Amino acid sequence: MAYPRKLFSLALPFLFFFSSSASTITYNVQKFGAKPDGKTDSTKAFLSAWAAACASVKSATIYVPRGRYLLGAASFWGNTCKNNAIKISIDGTLVAPSNYRTIGYAGNWLKFERVNGVTISGGTLDGQGISLWNCKASKSNCPGGATTLAFYNSNNIVISKLTSLNSQMFHVMLYGCQNAKLQGMKISASATSPNTDGIHISGSSGVTILGSNIATGDDCISIGPGASNLWIENVSCGPGHGISIGSLGWDMQEPEVQNVTVKTVTFRDTQNGLRIKTWARPSNGFVKRVLFQNAVMLNVRYPIIIDQSYCPTKNNCPNQVGFHFHGSGVKISDVTYQQIHGTSSSQVAIAIGCSKDSPCSGIRLQDVNLRYMNQPAQASCSNVAGTSSGFVQPKGCL
Repeated sequence: MAYPRKLFSLALPFLFFFSSSASTITYNVQKFGAKPDGKTDSTKAFLSAWAAACASVKSATIYVPRGRYLLGAASFWGNTCKNNAIKISIDGTLVAPSNYRTIGYAGNWLKFERVNGVTISGGTLDGQGISLWNCKASKSNCPGGATTLAFYNSNNIVISKLTSLNSQMFHVMLYGCQNAKLQGMKISASATSPNTDGIHISGSSGVTILGSNIATGDDCISIGPGASNLWIENVSCGPGHGISIGSLGWDMQEPEVQNVTVKTVTFRDTQNGLRIKTWARPSNGFVKRVLFQNAVMLNVRYPIIIDQSYCPTKNNCPNQVGFHFHGSGVKISDVTYQQIHGTSSSQVAIAIGCSKDSPCSGIRLQDVNLRYMNQPAQASCSNVAGTSSGFVQPKGCL
């Protein structure tokens, strides 16, 4: 990125540049001591650049030139910011420490807390998570891992054309956020990488995800309790576990998920396509007003699945440990599957298993055509009420 630059100085011990319009101040992280060699710890330099942008009363850009910048766990706080228009423009790559234990116990690698109006544009985040995945595969004493990029209790966030590679755990997480737009994302991790959800949304509203490619070892997009008013469009997923609402219902008192639209999405060689998953535990949570529209399934094990007895380890599941309860308390209603086409890698392409105590209602299948190895697929449904319309294959579910 080229800027017509004129050098200024402040009483503070750093340099900054005005853009040509003089309406935005640009802070180059190299001027704060960041080194693009991938070896020198540049954490303090990035935090200093953030502090300068945060203190500015003008719109501010933090610029990361080409190169590789080593960063440890870093928290960017916005509760005292004078600025609500900070852009982080990245031409280079931010690199996590090669020793996974350095950030593996921190929970997050790059964390933004209580920020408003932050835009992250371009660049690559390299979580270097492969060694931690190998540790977990060997069942050694491993840390849980760090989410690469996390926003907590933040508003008006834009993430554009950002690449996230090999995260230790989740790639991007939004928790307690309002109004966020993620577009042109590229997220990549091995199909065998554990807990590397591409984008996780919880307790957040007004989130839009557009035009992104996600390949990972867990959910491409996971939607947790308290998520509402979500719009997901033009997303390619695979490998991974699909786009999942849940898991939900672990707690009795749990916020609902509602008003979710997922449209024009492609799943290739994924474990699931469009999934809703809840634990078989008592809960007052619910899922309602969900539209899954125009999805293409290419060799997907379970293209359409509602699983209200979710228990991935199959050990110590709620119905195995003395629960006198007939499934999940999470009520699922008003869910539409419209224009879902493609191929299943298992014979059961539609698997809707709802709770006996809290059956699903208002489930709609409209223009669904799924096949299994060039043969008709099958559908399996329990404790569900709804309708089918248009051409629906496999039949016999609703």
